[in-house]
Amino acid sequence: MDLNFTPEERAFRDEARTFFRTAIPETIRAKVAEGEGLTRDDLVTSQRILNEHGWATVNWPKEWGGQDWSPVQVYLYQDEMQLAHCPPPIPFNVSMVGPVIAQFGSQEIKQRFLPPTANADIFWCQGFSEPGAGSDLASLRTKAERKGETYIVNGQKTWTTLAQYADWIFCLVRTDPAAKPQEGISFLLIDMKTPGITVRPIVTIDGGREVNEVFFDDVEVPAENLVGQENKGWDYAKFLLGNERTGIARVGASKAKIARIRELAALEFAGETPLIENPRFLEKLAAVEVELKALEMTQLRVVSDERKLARGRQNPASSILKLKGSVIQQQLTELLMEVVGPYALPYQRDFDGKNEPVIGPDYASEAAPSYFNYRKVSIYGGSNEIQRNIIAKAILGL
Repeated sequence: MDLNFTPEERAFRDEARTFFRTAIPETIRAKVAEGEGLTRDDLVTSQRILNEHGWATVNWPKEWGGQDWSPVQVYLYQDEMQLAHCPPPIPFNVSMVGPVIAQFGSQEIKQRFLPPTANADIFWCQGFSEPGAGSDLASLRTKAERKGETYIVNGQKTWTTLAQYADWIFCLVRTDPAAKPQEGISFLLIDMKTPGITVRPIVTIDGGREVNEVFFDDVEVPAENLVGQENKGWDYAKFLLGNERTGIARVGASKAKIARIRELAALEFAGETPLIENPRFLEKLAAVEVELKALEMTQLRVVSDERKLARGRQNPASSILKLKGSVIQQQLTELLMEVVGPYALPYQRDFDGKNEPVIGPDYASEAAPSYFNYRKVSIYGGSNEIQRNIIAKAILGL
């Protein structure tokens, strides 16, 4: 693999670097850099700027706003976005439901949903996981019963990220309970304002409120909101999860976090010596950097596999990206905890309007919440145990 960028690729990288650092508001990028939560307005504002520039839906077909970029350009785009601490396009819109609609939806559904999805006029959430059906998604029980031109939906979804912001939810529902688990599932689009939908927040270990339970009680959904064919939703879900797992690696974001750790380690001391000069700390940091470089090479191989991507097939190497990317992200939060030391102990997230001064430096307040929050990355998008099984079967032939 030739790792030297061409002059054209370097020019593209410079264009992306300048754009992300000037077009996206500094207030939003600072929140990302500090690990603060983004509001709905932050996410929508950022995506609309990207969409106006033609850079919100680069992975979509060109007729729907995609860019006919080379794999290297896609890599550089993602890398520079994360290095600049820019929020990515809303993943539920751009990396999940959008590509599914573009690939499998009718022309009517494409025209109805793709433009507002690209511009964040519709904010989507994902209705996949259920109690007892997380990594084993095929065991889901939310059912949709067809009655004329309407589906009646009953059931529950859980861990639904940002459902409190969402206008619509894309759901996997069971439409044929007599079929084998994977063969009786359909992909349905549901307006969150429909009567019978209840959203209940789940407070996470870091005090956050980003995930929710969503309940469906005799929810009426027009049959025209079905994507593709009835009972073929499992195929569409596999297509979606392949896209999701490739993005979960977050190589650029991890590189930015390493730079931040180095910056903060120069401010903290181990005895008389700055932590950044401590041999044991440097050894641990270097070990993660080596793993990250190996992951970056794997990501380049995955995005370069144009033949499989063009056929809409999931590259099993995306499971490696998900698996190793999540481990590295967790390791970096552990190193940040080591940097801030005892100042990571006080719980200081301002969810209840507290006005006490922060204990220790400002940058320490997000270390522990980030550490606890990032325990989830080895679970969502398919747990790491599931990814190991995929790798063993599809890559190693075991």
